[in-house]
Amino acid sequence: MKSMKRKIIGWLLPLLLVASGSQAQDRLVGYLPIYNFRQPEISRIPFAGLTHLNLAFVRPDSTGVLSLPPWVDSVILLAHAAHVKVLASIGGGSPPAYYAKLVAPPLRDGFIGQLSAFVQQHQLDGIDVDLEGSFIDSNYEAFVTRLAKELKPRGKLLTAAVATWVSRRITDAALQQFDFVNLMSYDKTGPWTPDSPGPHAPMRMAETDLHHWIIERKLSKSKVVLGIPFYGYRFSKAGIRSMSYNEILGSFPQAALQDSVLLADSAGIYFNSPVTIQAKTRLARREAGGIMIWQLLQDADADASLLRLVQETMKEKKRRGRRNG
Repeated sequence: MKSMKRKIIGWLLPLLLVASGSQAQDRLVGYLPIYNFRQPEISRIPFAGLTHLNLAFVRPDSTGVLSLPPWVDSVILLAHAAHVKVLASIGGGSPPAYYAKLVAPPLRDGFIGQLSAFVQQHQLDGIDVDLEGSFIDSNYEAFVTRLAKELKPRGKLLTAAVATWVSRRITDAALQQFDFVNLMSYDKTGPWTPDSPGPHAPMRMAETDLHHWIIERKLSKSKVVLGIPFYGYRFSKAGIRSMSYNEILGSFPQAALQDSVLLADSAGIYFNSPVTIQAKTRLARREAGGIMIWQLLQDADADASLLRLVQETMKEKKRRGRRNG
């Protein structure tokens, strides 16, 4: 335990120095997977420059009781030292089936009580609701409204991950409960479209998604955060699989210049290159309230880092703004 505390102090000092010199910026939200993450990898988490870190995913048991691996409290401590807000993200793309019962009567109030106590216990800054597909049902509005009433008086955040294809399932009343929403502007293609290989997160999708949520759903730009992927999909005769940007770039250096790699065996890999990531970041700076990343550990290292590119692009916009007065 003493050894771990010394390591944490060693990590905290440079983070505090970075944070002390930082300026206010648009949101930069990063999802961190904790379901397959090992404690020795804590030093890989790029706290500096983030504004929000979403722990994905904090999953309850069938009675609504939540827990975290003990090492995650160290992550929360390090994030706070870097002035990064930390939220527990609940749900995900394939949550346990019993989630539907937890957000409905008669278990709803008990589950919300568990969430509130969990936030306080781990000194979290809020809850991110990532309920998707069929889990956005007739209970969704009542659940998030009740959760907001529990969290907001305590100064805690309530955010959501949303996808345009299920927008009509989310009521206006439900949307108004969130401090901001993270647009999952990706997965246009994937394992569910085996006969339709192609880009899963094209630039046009980002533009269309922002238009939908800001113009059609009438959310203010400041409450809309554009999601970008640090992964892609490989379509081949053997099947479809997800690949991190780091993996793609390691095998195909040309990925730094284009959004797809077409292979001789009729396979194709589709992803967002640095060119597209930069274009999306500039779009979000003009038209939205920031950038969200799924997910941080899929990034490449050092100079090839997409996160670094996003951060530099956000600063670039500010420098132009200061010069123009």
